[in-house]
Amino acid sequence: MPVVRSSEAVTHEIHGARFISYATPRTGSKELCAWRGEIPPGTKAPLHTVNREEIFHLLDGELLITLDGRTERISAGDTLIINPGATLGVENPTAEVAISWVTTSIGLEAKLADGSRITPPWAN
Repeated sequence: MPVVRSSEAVTHEIHGARFISYATPRTGSKELCAWRGEIPPGTKAPLHTVNREEIFHLLDGELLITLDGRTERISAGDTLIINPGATLGVENPTAEVAISWVTTSIGLEAKLADGSRITPPWAN
C-alpha cells in the first residue's frame, strides 16, 4: 500500500507559489497527481492554458480566479473545475496565505501567453 508521508512530499516553487507534491508516478500513482498549493499574499500567477482537467479545492483563504476571461472570488471550501483547454489565472489579493488541494491526471502541461510550456514536475 503506497503511503506518502508528509515528510516525504517534494516541494517545488514557481511564480511565487509553493507546491507540495504527494501523488505522482514517483510515489506510486498510476493515473492521478495531487498536491497542496500555498499561495502567498500578493501572488499573481500568469495566465496559463491547461491540457488536462484539474480539480482545485481551496482549503484556506480567498483567491481571485480568472477562468477563460471571467474573474470570481473563491473562499475556503469552494471547488473549481478546470476543463482541458481552459485558461486560468490565480491571484491572492489578501494578507493571508491561501492553501489549495489540486488533483489532475498525469501529464499536465500549462501553456503561457508567450507560447512557452511548463511541465510541472509535481504533476508528472
